[in-house]
Amino acid sequence: MAAEDDQWYYCIDHHRAELGKQCWVGDRMGPYPDKATAERALEIARARNAAADDEDD
Repeated sequence: MAAEDDQWYYCIDHHRAELGKQCWVGDRMGPYPDKATAERALEIARARNAAADDEDD
């Protein structure tokens, strides 16, 4: 695995954290520093969206 593939991503197609760029870029969220953080990708995105929505008000 190349050095740039040592980060974690969340695949929205497979619904799981994956090490490296295994899936198409449109199906990946990340990169994240570790598997546990990648597994929380959807939660993190929801929180960021809520914060951005609150700023719009």
